[in-house]
Amino acid sequence: MATVAPACRRRNESFRIHEDAPSTEDTEMNENLQDEEDREDDDGEEDDENTAEEQYPESEYSESSDEDVVLDSNISHDMERLQDSFPGFRSKYRLIKRIGEGTFSTVYKAEDLQYDRYDNSWDMEKENEKWTPPPLKSLSSQDGHQRRRKPKYVAIKKIYVTSSPTRILNELELLHDLRDCANVCPLITAFRATDQVVAVLPYFRHADFREYFRKMTVLDMSIYLRSLFTALASVHRVGILHRDIKPTNFLYDPETRRGVLVDFGLAEREGSDCKPCMCHDDHAARKARLRAAAERTTMVTANGAIGYPKQDTRPSRRANRAGTRGFRAPEVLFKCTEQTTKIDIWSVGVILLTILSRRFPFFNSADDVEAMIEIATIFGREKMKQAGRLHGCVFETSIPTIGSHGFKLDKIILWSTCRSDAGEKLSDDEEQAIKFLERCLELDPAKRISAEQALDHEFLRMGMDSSMEGTGDAAEDDEMDMLRV
Repeated sequence: MATVAPACRRRNESFRIHEDAPSTEDTEMNENLQDEEDREDDDGEEDDENTAEEQYPESEYSESSDEDVVLDSNISHDMERLQDSFPGFRSKYRLIKRIGEGTFSTVYKAEDLQYDRYDNSWDMEKENEKWTPPPLKSLSSQDGHQRRRKPKYVAIKKIYVTSSPTRILNELELLHDLRDCANVCPLITAFRATDQVVAVLPYFRHADFREYFRKMTVLDMSIYLRSLFTALASVHRVGILHRDIKPTNFLYDPETRRGVLVDFGLAEREGSDCKPCMCHDDHAARKARLRAAAERTTMVTANGAIGYPKQDTRPSRRANRAGTRGFRAPEVLFKCTEQTTKIDIWSVGVILLTILSRRFPFFNSADDVEAMIEIATIFGREKMKQAGRLHGCVFETSIPTIGSHGFKLDKIILWSTCRSDAGEKLSDDEEQAIKFLERCLELDPAKRISAEQALDHEFLRMGMDSSMEGTGDAAEDDEMDMLRV
């Protein structure tokens, strides 16, 4: 009787990158990407290297179809160069097509040719294969070849050589640490040849957010966000900020109602490279610092009017502004130097606001100043002033369309869905969704709901009890039916 060799694991307990023989075919500098990382802010300060400045740029994954497509010559050439850059690559993976292209990387769909040789605990589809089909016999053709098993796919992420080595290592280490977290894309393995790094990730079948979000019911929204908050709870539990939550970074399949959080290129550990911000002070200390800041920044003219000095001698404040415009939390816009995991919660709130309003993108600002104006239009001038004071900032605007108290979220939803004029009201489920939305879009991060708290909220538990009823009996009936066949 033949013996079967045990499957081996592709990763060790401690993270390391597999280094292949040197290759220089794929190490040319990408000038456009270099310009992107060296870009400066409008005020003359250099942007943080990790700042994703494009308006809703492509994520790691942008294709939702499993079908192969005809490749143009440039993509085919890039795929050939990538396969030639790593010795033995063609015996391990077969590149199929490009499925995503972002600021720092390109992702390809590939077939895992050596899937059966390894421990594939990362494979979510494998967990669903409860009933394993019998071995396939050879075909009745003359050649006698055996029928090929169903191919297994992975995502090959080619990280551009212009990326910082520190940033690359940070992303791979975080993915390694999150490998056992629910609804989070795990790292299968990684390879390096000279300055070219490639990460191998699972391939997830998903749909384009723009194709299904307008059709979602409130129950669909609850299930969608429950999956996303499950991932965030796992990430935040170990003190990691994703920093770039948006629809294209959460791969969701409406048919299976399962989603996976991807793209940790901008992620960082909470508390790393930060300075104390007054938003974490107690009330008395914050009040004293605000008073001192106001005395330094305002002056009274001869006629008694209050103004601001022409030459501001205060040192400029630098803070991590990484993320995508339209999804950045207020504390990021106010350059808070002590940001927490709550910035991800705000971004999820923007996604929910997008779905409820049926408008994507909901926020469409060109820079941080316009982003503040958009938020102030909703929440009002007074609340934005309070939000600025939390971080030692002064928010002032003379735009007449920005009221003192803003608008209620339910009014915004009715207006955006063209139900205001008809005098329609929100359903009870929509009211519940808006109450949850208010907890996510809280200007004060200390009052904003956490991922753990969100999972216990009644909105995210919508339909859970009814969906669990009778599940066991139905499953047993299905199993008996299969046994009778």
